[in-house]
Amino acid sequence: QVQLVESGGGLVQAGGSLTLSCAASVHTLSDYAMAWFRQAPGKEREFVATISRAGTRTYHADSVKGRFTISRDNAKNTVYLQMRILKPEDTAVYVCAARNTVTGAIYTTQAAYEHWGQGTQVTVSS
Repeated sequence: QVQLVESGGGLVQAGGSLTLSCAASVHTLSDYAMAWFRQAPGKEREFVATISRAGTRTYHADSVKGRFTISRDNAKNTVYLQMRILKPEDTAVYVCAARNTVTGAIYTTQAAYEHWGQGTQVTVSS
């Protein structure tokens, strides 16, 4: 059973930075494409960023492009989301997701992911 545990959330002022971590309880993280999604109060969950198995391909949502960066350390079984120039509209629960895959593809839809974490709250004050 794959377990994903997010950490690093918190309260930050607009313009600040945070780095989220997603620790995966898997034998080989490089078997999984990974992603971050977020869900703001009263809104549907939305895609934030994805990274391929080896970390050679990434894709970020337009709303975070240039401010957020997804990365991974397969040796540590951990995926990261570096968030800079945070805005109040970035306030949400950030959730990590994993998909077992044999290819180097990246996936932006929720339906593509088999395993989900519980999430970590990020609150950006104005």
